[in-house]
Amino acid sequence: MCGIVGYVGKRDCTEVLMNGLRKLEYRGYDSAGIAVFQNGEITVAKSKGRLDDLEERMKQDGAPIGQVGIGHTRWATHGEPSDVNSHPHSGGRVTIVHNGIIENYKEIKDFLITKGVSFDSDTDTEVVARLLDYRYNGSPIQTISETVRDLKGSYALGIIFADHPEQVYTVRCESPLIVGVGELESFIASDVLAIIEYTRNYYLLEHEEIAVLGRDGVHIYDAFGQPVQKELKTADWDVETIGKGGYAHFMLKEIHEQPTAIRNTIRPRIRDGLPNLEECGITLEVLRAFRHIHIIACGTAMHAGTVGKYVIEKLACVQVTVDIASEFRYRDPLVGEGDLVIIISQSGETADSLVAMRLAKKLGAKTLAIVNAMGSSIAREADMLIYTYAGPEIAVASTKAYMVQIAVMYLFAFELALAVGKIDETKCRSFVHLLEQTPDVISEILNHKEQTQYIASSLITADSLLYIGRGLDYALSMEGSLKLKEISYIHSESYAAGELKHGTISLITENMPVIAVATQKALWEKTISNIKEVKARGAKVILVCRKSDVVDKDAVDMRFGLPDFDDMLMPMIAVVPLQLIAYYTSVLKGNDVDKPRNLAKSVTVE
Repeated sequence: MCGIVGYVGKRDCTEVLMNGLRKLEYRGYDSAGIAVFQNGEITVAKSKGRLDDLEERMKQDGAPIGQVGIGHTRWATHGEPSDVNSHPHSGGRVTIVHNGIIENYKEIKDFLITKGVSFDSDTDTEVVARLLDYRYNGSPIQTISETVRDLKGSYALGIIFADHPEQVYTVRCESPLIVGVGELESFIASDVLAIIEYTRNYYLLEHEEIAVLGRDGVHIYDAFGQPVQKELKTADWDVETIGKGGYAHFMLKEIHEQPTAIRNTIRPRIRDGLPNLEECGITLEVLRAFRHIHIIACGTAMHAGTVGKYVIEKLACVQVTVDIASEFRYRDPLVGEGDLVIIISQSGETADSLVAMRLAKKLGAKTLAIVNAMGSSIAREADMLIYTYAGPEIAVASTKAYMVQIAVMYLFAFELALAVGKIDETKCRSFVHLLEQTPDVISEILNHKEQTQYIASSLITADSLLYIGRGLDYALSMEGSLKLKEISYIHSESYAAGELKHGTISLITENMPVIAVATQKALWEKTISNIKEVKARGAKVILVCRKSDVVDKDAVDMRFGLPDFDDMLMPMIAVVPLQLIAYYTSVLKGNDVDKPRNLAKSVTVE
């Protein structure tokens, strides 16, 4: 949520800032703006709406010309989306952009008002700008250091001072921010994607560290203004990796990248046909010590965790609890020594998940992070880390990140079951071998996806629909339903099929779509009975099952047939048509598939 960029160098600053903000559009935003030193003075251009609206504004008013500046895409938290509330915000001698939430902004604002300071916007960001200006004593580093001590909440700040036209300053606490280093130029950005076109080298800042960007390089200081030496990191992505590669949308490209993402994620963690997570700090001895496992995540990552729960409990007979991260710390969780808490997050910066992980550590549990962003806050703070090699995921609706999260959960479950003696090495190898086959099976589905387009065409006029399934199919249905609603804007709910009779079946009306997932052989007959119940009440049934499964023709209206595969691994196979159905439904409705309304890729505020 929100995106920050900043630049110091020899290039056209406005072009660099706008290019960077384009790369951050996936994060979600409702306004945008830039501030550039032009002839020694700060010139601000900002606008409610998309970057196209900002560009149109600059065509009319003139784009700032300079080589030093900051930019921002805003997601409204304090104050409605408007030109005035858009970033950057100026406080006199100081202009800033901000990602995060300042929890005590009202107290600071009231204090500044008593000192005669006036405000133009409704934002917490302007409060920080005014406080910096109020405190400014000619030393930017000292002023920033003293100011952030009074801030409560999360923030990443890009700051320029009117009397320092050759520098950009930045500081962070909780919210993500990286500092890029090029040849005679430097950058700040919320994500390395924003600057990968210019450099792959960057620094990660710790909380309250201050960075000063100049043409001569980057200087970093701790919270007390003392110089800090940092490791320069290198991104393993390139410009081609983050392009669409000929696909109409990033989401479709990322669906097709899933076989490769699975291989890249599991192959380094398999040795002699067995799962090997030693590089992640996980050994058989470590696994045997855990008495209870908690999985904490949000949204799609939580659905991946739910699949993990089913598989771990089935194979290893270890109790697993899955929690929505935003609920975890408010229920006085029974977590402590001897427990393992697994945090799943694509970005590694999900605020609710990060806070939940810190609570778990405070309560004495060991923590394991499954993330796709190396160097992210969750990755750095967890006791153990499994990095998912999905590569950059640009579309807001997660597909390949979800897939590799599930793949990791399977590997973990196999090794845990082996560690506690519930399966032997022979059985474990057979499971691993099946997991290694999933990329080929998924590729087969992707080569025959036309049926999903036909199914999608039948959904575009629907006002509401249901997804149903049992066991692992129910876990899968939750993800299918979420994918559809978040990009097609069609109301959709997922239900355990056996729960239909307990109230939900009253919602079934003539031609209401019901997407049923039936891949678990032990539950096949009961799921088919539920399908016939909704069909008898007028539902239009779309069934996702194996091609070889036999079902009465009058029980279903449309069907997507899956290749035969092991029941336990079917969630990795069956999710693909559900992703494609959601994608094509959104396309046919004319929606912005990669940037659905009101959503952000990385939710960095609670």
